[in-house]
Amino acid sequence: MRSRTRRACELALALALLAGRAAAGSCDELVKSAKAHDASGDHDVALRQYNEAVSLDPTCAEAWLGLGSLRARMGDAAVAERVYDAALTHVPSLAAAIAGRARSRWSLGHAEEAEGDLRVYAEKLAATDVRAALAAFVELASWYAAQNRAPAQLACWRRIEALAHGTDGALEARARTTAAALVIVVGPVDPVTHPPRRGLLRSVAARLGVR
Repeated sequence: MRSRTRRACELALALALLAGRAAAGSCDELVKSAKAHDASGDHDVALRQYNEAVSLDPTCAEAWLGLGSLRARMGDAAVAERVYDAALTHVPSLAAAIAGRARSRWSLGHAEEAEGDLRVYAEKLAATDVRAALAAFVELASWYAAQNRAPAQLACWRRIEALAHGTDGALEARARTTAAALVIVVGPVDPVTHPPRRGLLRSVAARLGVR
């Protein structure tokens, strides 16, 4: 009896593995076809095939990214955001989905959420793909500039300067120059060039009753 049960379990496992491989193969084929239709402008077919791929295999990263990108390019930022959300639910390590969601949120006017996503994405790549991380930080700095948020912009360019050191000399020099200009704009608000005086800190602490 035990032998039969064991054989049944082994058979079920083998069938599951075969089904998984078949699904992966089908997903790859669907994604390849969807990309071709997308490139030729046949977006309806591409959308259908991307959706079929993620339905078949919810962990198919390329299908999620293709679907989100296509939705974003079609002007469906809200739908794209939901696609990237779903992608991260099924594939939490998919960094590109964080960047895609960030840009969708920015298009929708959700600045704070968008900036948070892009910052997470950039820091996530800082240890593995410095050039991609730098590009993300430069994009983030441009978002801060669009909102006239000089202190946040300054902090971002300082991060770029540090990260570009030894990797991209031209960008490092640009970051240093931009940061120097922003220091003038930010002025006394900048904690790096104008650290709080100890006397002032003690005065504030005394007023608050802090010992």
